[in-house]
Amino acid sequence: MKTACAAFALLLAASPALAQNVKITPIGSHPGEMCANDRAMIFEDPTGVRFLYDAGPTVTGGDDPRLGAVHVVLLTHMHGDHIGDLKLKARGEGTCGNSTRVPAPNSTTAEVVSAKSAVLVTTRAMAGFVHNKVDIIHGGGSKPMDFCPTLDVTVPVQAACSSRIDMGGVFTARTQDARQGVEFTIVYSAHDNAVAPALLTKPQQDELRADGATLQYGPPVGFVVKFTNGLVVYLSSDTTVFGDMKTVVHDYHKANLAVINLGPIPGIFQSGAYAVNDLLKPASVILTHVNEAATQGGKLISTTQTAALMKQIKTPTYLAISERTMEFDGKGKCVGGCQ
Repeated sequence: MKTACAAFALLLAASPALAQNVKITPIGSHPGEMCANDRAMIFEDPTGVRFLYDAGPTVTGGDDPRLGAVHVVLLTHMHGDHIGDLKLKARGEGTCGNSTRVPAPNSTTAEVVSAKSAVLVTTRAMAGFVHNKVDIIHGGGSKPMDFCPTLDVTVPVQAACSSRIDMGGVFTARTQDARQGVEFTIVYSAHDNAVAPALLTKPQQDELRADGATLQYGPPVGFVVKFTNGLVVYLSSDTTVFGDMKTVVHDYHKANLAVINLGPIPGIFQSGAYAVNDLLKPASVILTHVNEAATQGGKLISTTQTAALMKQIKTPTYLAISERTMEFDGKGKCVGGCQ
């Protein structure tokens, strides 16, 4: 018995990542608050892999000092508040309900991918659009952005590339000396995927406007991310409730932390409690994309839609407070930074 215990202790000592936590830091418009336009989040695996989830309009660009190292950038869909047709003018400028933003003609997603020489993980259709924007940023003088040569890359990569996967596809990013990588799986999202008009060329904008049309880039997506400490995170993207939340995300992937986008258009303020309590059943939930000034002085405003939903959710639920780092263990339990 003593020998078995000693061997187990040695195994744990040899695999420090198994005992460490995943760090999650929202990057919003106003530090210490959860505001209407907040989307972006930085995730850090114990092995050092760092990725940005939906750059959106609350980063100041690819040089935003709050980002730090970014090895991977996730993109769920082409709406301006996710791909980033606007960017934050300055940290804390404007109100929590309406932060001050300025145009980002190549998208904040492309700006970050370019500045960080990062891997873009999204569908091939959306990747092609971002490739072109990154090439514009580079001035067309360097080698065009392309798909990564493999579906299992070591980060940081030498030059920006994208994942070459679609619905159900799996992509892995690992640091140089890590035996295990962070695994990204694209899953379904029930939403629209029209590109932000401001990111299109003027002739394309005029052509679409003449017919009252939109330009779609295939299906929008969510993600299931498997970290090296055992944590499995479901990143919902903008979506309404749908059956795959149970059959794919809960039953198959066994996600134990759910990051849920709210907002009035998908109706998750109304159906979110059912999605969490009956379909997803995670150990913990983080709420983001609230489309309202949900906090004041870092505290939840009791009269908000966010507060009303939180009362209905049975699982421990946390707010994506900007620049406040939360830590989660492999079972989906918050062990630091959560209030």
